[in-house]
Amino acid sequence: MKFMDMKDTLKALSKIACTAVIGSMMLQPVFAQSMEQLQQLRERAQQSQSGISAQSVSPLSVSTQRTLPGASSSANTMGQFSTQPRNGVNLPGEPTIDTVFPAQAPMENPPFAANLFIGGFESERSSGLNDNYLVAPGDKINIWLWGAVNFSDVVTVDNQGNIFIPNIGPIRVANTPAGTVNQTVTAKIRQVYTNDVNVYVNLLTSTPVSIFVSGPVLRPGQYAGLASDSVLYYLKRAGGIDFQRGSFRQIDVVRNGKTVATADLYAFFRSGKLPAVSFKDGDTILVHPIGNTIVVETGARNSFTFEFLNEELNGGVVNYFARPGEFASHASVSGVRNNKQFARYLDLKAFASLELSAGDTVEYIADHEPQIYRINVAGAFAGASQIMVDKGARLLDVLDHIEADTTLSDTQNIYLLRESVAIKQKQIIEEGLQRLERSMYTAPISSTGEGAIRAQEAQLVADFIARARQVEPQGRVVVSENGDIANILLEPNDTIVIPEVTDLIHVGGEVLLPQSVVFNPDATTEDYVAWAGGFTERAEDERILIVRKNGNVTFSSVNDSFLSSDKSKLEPGDQIIVLPAIDTKVLQAVKDITQIVYQIAIAANVATN
Repeated sequence: MKFMDMKDTLKALSKIACTAVIGSMMLQPVFAQSMEQLQQLRERAQQSQSGISAQSVSPLSVSTQRTLPGASSSANTMGQFSTQPRNGVNLPGEPTIDTVFPAQAPMENPPFAANLFIGGFESERSSGLNDNYLVAPGDKINIWLWGAVNFSDVVTVDNQGNIFIPNIGPIRVANTPAGTVNQTVTAKIRQVYTNDVNVYVNLLTSTPVSIFVSGPVLRPGQYAGLASDSVLYYLKRAGGIDFQRGSFRQIDVVRNGKTVATADLYAFFRSGKLPAVSFKDGDTILVHPIGNTIVVETGARNSFTFEFLNEELNGGVVNYFARPGEFASHASVSGVRNNKQFARYLDLKAFASLELSAGDTVEYIADHEPQIYRINVAGAFAGASQIMVDKGARLLDVLDHIEADTTLSDTQNIYLLRESVAIKQKQIIEEGLQRLERSMYTAPISSTGEGAIRAQEAQLVADFIARARQVEPQGRVVVSENGDIANILLEPNDTIVIPEVTDLIHVGGEVLLPQSVVFNPDATTEDYVAWAGGFTERAEDERILIVRKNGNVTFSSVNDSFLSSDKSKLEPGDQIIVLPAIDTKVLQAVKDITQIVYQIAIAANVATN
């Protein structure tokens, strides 16, 4: 047997060899390839096969020149489709809020209750498995029976709102609160199994519903949620109500063409009231167009744009929602009546009964005549720093109520700081600066060289004006002289300054070492300037400013003979201010600049270079 098998094998091999020889003889005249060419072809085939086997082949990896419009041209994403949510990314050519809404300027007074749509109604909503959730078709309920009868199953609420339990029959659970499902099902089961059967029922899942949101909202459409979700949840998902077109007062829930509930966001904002509605698939939340609007511009805690019903168009309702400030006494109303301008200015009581019209604008104003003033006290005193006085009070009346230590307080040199005087001083300085600007920029030029000089002067003057405008006057009012105090009428927010007793003379301005020097009754102005290091190169020694402790101002010079007189004699607490000299060879408007420098020095006790 083995010999016959070997014989058969040899016969088969010989046939194969003959066939190969005949095949090669037949192909040779057609291709006429050498052995070297055949070897090269064999190597190329092996390389291509190894390359294909080394990498995985996928239909998505097949290269193609066809791409979606706007798609990336990178090889990694070519021909691939993303299955992830777009997360608000718009496709090319897809409408956006910017393209479908007309351009609108920001509202100065946004709608009342508009901040509801920046709340957490969408991100912080409940899971739906709370006790107040109403069971709906599609919900799943887990049921256990043990004892005399054993049963365990997860049943689904059918389209008729029932669940079916063998040997029990259908049990209606639709619109049953989740907190009472166990009681409802247990009561039905115990009608059949009265003894020795324990029951436990648990609501497992809640079925989502699909709700349409329509009307003047930013993104109308179809949104998924839970039946127990509020109207605000779906409105927030739709982007909120359009402030200039949508109503905050009339939001309907429509089911099968009928309105089943109406929401008023003002009622929710003021008293927390929202309609108790359990949504169903296909319900529509319809936002109506905006109604009558009243704009409250200023003077109220709620300065918003309000939407009112026809029966609410009166001042009393506006007062209720706007909540005027504590000190508001009057209301200004402006609008249009019968195609004519309409304006009224009423106290709040009369405004409450005024009938308003859509589009009216309201401003609340505190128009009380002040009867009590606040007077401030500064300097060396004891007691309260503020005193409330009646209208018409005078200085001496108030000084009787201020405690001061005569050994430390200089009551003979009292002065006032008054806001109205400071404003007037600021106006005077500004007028001088404006005159200086006009004189510099409108002066005639006779030559090119003079024009270059004027340009340099103009730059210097501009820098001076910029610094001068930053000076804030004190508004000092001189009320005392030689121990006598003028009994002037006080104004609101006046400050009574009682200087401290001091033994110093203050030297500043254009001196080398500005400082305070101990008072010497035998010293002159020249002595104090010398003790402060002497004049700088820019000092004006012909007119030195002396500011008295009571606010009075006098001028003197080093060589002035009247310094020895009683009127110009220095006293402790005086200030010596050396003003800068103005180079008449450089600047043309010397007079204006000198005047402004003096005004600033007197108003603010500073020397401006």
